[in-house]
Amino acid sequence: MRINCLAIDDEPFALKQIADYINKTPFLELTGKCFNALEAMEIMASNRIDLIFIDINMPEMSGMDFIKTLPPGTNFIFTTAYSQYAVESYKVDAIDYLLKPISYEDFLRAATKAQKHLVEKFNKSTEKDKDINDYFFVNSEGKTLKINFQDIDFIESISEYVKIHLSDRSHVITLTRLKNLENFLPAEKFMRVHRSYIVNLKNITTIERNRIVYYGNIYVPVSEQYKIDFKKFIDKNFMLC
Repeated sequence: MRINCLAIDDEPFALKQIADYINKTPFLELTGKCFNALEAMEIMASNRIDLIFIDINMPEMSGMDFIKTLPPGTNFIFTTAYSQYAVESYKVDAIDYLLKPISYEDFLRAATKAQKHLVEKFNKSTEKDKDINDYFFVNSEGKTLKINFQDIDFIESISEYVKIHLSDRSHVITLTRLKNLENFLPAEKFMRVHRSYIVNLKNITTIERNRIVYYGNIYVPVSEQYKIDFKKFIDKNFMLC
């Protein structure tokens, strides 16, 4: 599970350090970084953010005040140079509290704690959603079409459209972004393997030199950005001889 992170700090050095720590940690992904709450709002309006690292003592709107404006259940870790905020941070359900200067060891401990929390939340959500439909509808060429999850081999991004490749070798093109489908599709069944591709994990049959092979002659590349998560999936399901 890759965790999309937002770093917020009005001090350039502190912001760079948190961003570097996020990039260094395999299960975290830096979605954005900003110097204040207003910039953060803009990023959150157009991106899925799973975890926020936020400084408490900032001008205009403090980190504490900003967090109180967000929906319940928002996941965040406070970073601050002032130890007196520790008690207050837990009153607003912070996952953790990092006191500056922050070592990578302390950062990793807090990030691992957040990962455990998010995995538990995801598992509970999955259990609750077991009875949700295993299909969705899309508009294509003036028609509304039903797409079953199990019939999807892979999904390809083409500019403002996506091309859904089906197991019968037909395809459906619809106006949406790949990111929208990534957020909608169940993560236990589908995986982003490239900036332009999502694959149905169950329908993978052949892998050749960091490429997934479909129908003998169509290749979907697995890019460096997604290679770690894809390899974990393969290793988890690998039969040793």
